[in-house]
Amino acid sequence: MAVFLVPVSLLLLSIHTASHASPSCPVSCRCYSLTVECGSTSLRDVPKHVPPSTQTIFLQDNLIGQIRRQDFSLLRHLHYLYLQNNTISAVEPRSFQNQGQLLELALNGNQIHLVTPDMFQGLEHLRILYLSRNDITRLLDYTFRGLQRLQELHLQHNSIEVLADQALSGLSSLALLDLSRNNLHSMGPASLRPLVSLQVLRITDNPWRCDCALHWLRSWIDEAGQRLLSSAERRLVCTEPPRLSHLSLVEVPLNSLVCIPPLVQLEPKRLAVHLGESLRVSCHASGYPRPQVTWRKASPGKVMLSPRGLVQELGAAGGGVEGAEEPSEGRVNDGERFDPDTGSGMLFLSNVTVAHAGFYECEAWNAGGVARVTFQLAINSSTSSSIWASWSQVSVPFSPTWPRLRSYGPAQGSDVSREPLYALGSMAFSALGAATQTAIAVGISLLALTALLLVAMIYSRHHQQDKETDPAEKVLGCTPFEAGYGYQPPLLPSQVQGMDGSVGAFIQRCKAVWSRTRHFLLRGRGHMG
Repeated sequence: MAVFLVPVSLLLLSIHTASHASPSCPVSCRCYSLTVECGSTSLRDVPKHVPPSTQTIFLQDNLIGQIRRQDFSLLRHLHYLYLQNNTISAVEPRSFQNQGQLLELALNGNQIHLVTPDMFQGLEHLRILYLSRNDITRLLDYTFRGLQRLQELHLQHNSIEVLADQALSGLSSLALLDLSRNNLHSMGPASLRPLVSLQVLRITDNPWRCDCALHWLRSWIDEAGQRLLSSAERRLVCTEPPRLSHLSLVEVPLNSLVCIPPLVQLEPKRLAVHLGESLRVSCHASGYPRPQVTWRKASPGKVMLSPRGLVQELGAAGGGVEGAEEPSEGRVNDGERFDPDTGSGMLFLSNVTVAHAGFYECEAWNAGGVARVTFQLAINSSTSSSIWASWSQVSVPFSPTWPRLRSYGPAQGSDVSREPLYALGSMAFSALGAATQTAIAVGISLLALTALLLVAMIYSRHHQQDKETDPAEKVLGCTPFEAGYGYQPPLLPSQVQGMDGSVGAFIQRCKAVWSRTRHFLLRGRGHMG
């Protein structure tokens, strides 16, 4: 009996050990060697108990709504991870930190709206990243930092409107970039500069705004773009401005890609408020493309270098753009900045106190340049019950490094500091407006007409002088050649009065006159002999 129990106990122990050595496949999944297949199984979360040796996981076409940090923490040997066509709206930071061997990650067909650098932290060997068909609206600076071996980045069919200059920084191995079918209006040259290995670029089917900001892209397509863009991919259709709508960017002359630098105006221009009341100031900005507007409070005596030039260091005063959370007790905290608005920025200060006094600056910028207007909120020392706001527009110096193409310093003493930016050749005649072209043409026509009238007047005066000359003083030459002789005495006007106007008649008359003269001279010589 004892001999029989020993083999049974050994069998149970071996079964227990085998179950730990080879973990079971997750429920609703199928496992094949190093591959786990869990697609189309209505999963709402990443399944647990996936074998740690797994190299490929298929989780597509499920209802997974979020990726958590612990979901793949034990799967250090993953090479391929497919999560497409789920409902993923958020990926926790460092969710793939332990997937250093991952080569391909598919997150397309989800609901991701924000992509951050820490989302892909640890994926230093990733080769292909699928992010198409999501709800991404902007790509911020250094979004793909750490993906230095990435070769393909698929971002098509999103809603990307903003591509920051350093969004693709670090992608030195990227060979294919697909940004087609997004909401890109513009794109700066700095955004492509890090892509030294790029071979294929797809940026079609975007609502391009064909202004001075795309001047570089128009030139680039004719040069380096020939290598990266196919003939179909070079057709970037303009949606703005209306005069260029439906034209391909390559069909637009370079001197038609122009911008209008911003102009700013404050309303009201003068304002008095009592302590504890609210203050509202509107900063209207005009220009093309429509300027972005930012309010900020300037800290005296401090400067900082921003991407748009040399500006004063920022502070805030009790509030921000209208609609933002109102401050408590009117405290002023340096280092904050009011949120930007588009076209018109509203500065709203509630519960105004002495702490709100100082200089406030409205800055408007677009691809054409930057404009700033500064006003002072000053304390009226004659009374303690009110604060006076007096507006004074102050020029601020700019760095010539932004905008990129050209910058001009503001004139000394000017009210509003502006930094115009035009595309090269934008001052050509064809780039001017219709009214300006008409005015120039009319001016040239008037100048030509004046010149003709002057010539006619000079000719008329000379002709009049000829008529006023004494006829008796005029001597008409009847040459001996015309008369058939070898010398030419003068013929007086009285001798040719009534002559026929034809040349033949004139010569016959000359001959008759000189015949009589010769006969007279010969007779004179005979008498003298």
